[in-house]
Parts: sequence; structure tokens; C-alpha cells
Amino acid sequence: MRKAAEIEITPLKHSDDGMIPNHPYYPLLHYKNVMEEQDDIEKILSDNNWRGIWKGGVASFHHYHSITHEVIVVDSGSATLHLGGEEGTKVTVETGDVAVIPAGFGHKKIDSSSDFAVYGAYPDGKEYDFCYGKKEEREEKLKNIRNVPMPENDPVFGADGPLFEYWKDL
Repeated sequence: MRKAAEIEITPLKHSDDGMIPNHPYYPLLHYKNVMEEQDDIEKILSDNNWRGIWKGGVASFHHYHSITHEVIVVDSGSATLHLGGEEGTKVTVETGDVAVIPAGFGHKKIDSSSDFAVYGAYPDGKEYDFCYGKKEEREEKLKNIRNVPMPENDPVFGADGPLFEYWKDL
């Protein structure tokens, strides 16, 4: 794994678009090319108390999670993700990249290589929900997002990780 000081970190911040709320304070963080081939991604996430680890893909429709933050680590391949809802940013992610997705932040896969796979996890192994931007769910989901606590650790770099340079408790 490369050191935090050696990687490019891109914060993405988007406003609530009326469907996808995004997070009112925390940006999505894209850590570029942080993982190396020999890294045990599951162990790194678990050691930093990001649990409920799964391996798969990214849904091909806009969605967000209102009761937890999420991390995805690209294990293989590449993809174009649409981050932040319809008015969001299209980002290419590749093997070794990490996206730390705050509660409420929209994400979807636009396209990918045939070998695209990610690991995903949640701080403290929290349960997650799938939210789609429906009007009838909005009030409850906005309240949920505001109540999701700051994680104790950066999912990759631990208690002193760069996450805390971008995410501040208010």
C-alpha cells in the first residue's frame, strides 16, 4: 500500500439535487492508486474497523445509503462511476483506487471493464440501506444522514488517515 502522502486525493462535493441529497458537509474522497497488488484489502479494511466486507460491483442506477458511510476499493478492472447524482461528476476508477462515500452521496456505475470488481465495507460493520431518491422517503433519509457519526478510522490509513483532513465534525 502506498503512503497517504504519496497518493492523489480528490474530494468531490455536490449539493442536494432534490433526489440525491449527497452529504451536507462531507465530500466523497477518491484516493487514486493507493492499493498495490500484494495488499490484502480485506485485512486492511478489517484492521481499520470497516467491516461487513463484500466483493462485487457497483449498482448501475443512482442510489445512496442514508444510515452509514461506505468505502469501495477497486480490486480489478476499471469503471466509469457517476458520483453525486444526475448533476454529479463522472469519474474513472481503476485497480488500486479507493472511494470513501459519505452517507447520502449518490453513486452509480455507468460502464466498466469485464473484470471490474470492488470490495465494499462500512465503518463498524454498520448495516446499510438502498435509497433511490423517492419523494416519500426523503424526510426520513435526510434525518438519517445527519445522524450518521464520523467513522473512528480512515478505511485505509487508520486513525491518522487523510479522511480527517476533509471530514470535520461540526
